[in-house]
Amino acid sequence: MKAYRSLNRFRPGAPFRPWLMTIVANEARNQRKAAGRRANLVLRAADEMARENPISPEASVVAAERRSELMRELEGLREEDRMVISCRYFLGLSEAETAAALGCAKGTVKSRTSRALGRLRERMVNDDAG
Repeated sequence: MKAYRSLNRFRPGAPFRPWLMTIVANEARNQRKAAGRRANLVLRAADEMARENPISPEASVVAAERRSELMRELEGLREEDRMVISCRYFLGLSEAETAAALGCAKGTVKSRTSRALGRLRERMVNDDAG
């Protein structure tokens, strides 16, 4: 789509393949950078929540262990599951705000959230049982 939208900037007579490959390479690089930012989003949000809610040292240790377990299980989910959980619960976005951030319909956010929480719950239960 980006190449199609950029056709008006293509110089007539120039080789098409290198121009197209440059667009593809730039888009791949942008996607890789964005994926790295999204992966760190969950950790940053959890750290922010911990700073905002100070608790006793004992409770802090238990909470840190539970948070580590949660983050480990979140990392095992698909990216779309991690994104919807991060937006809804770590960032506190509404369904409408999450839909806008993820570029999907509000109903899609609702169903993705439900499925993602189910998968996370299943992973947490299986991890506790095993």
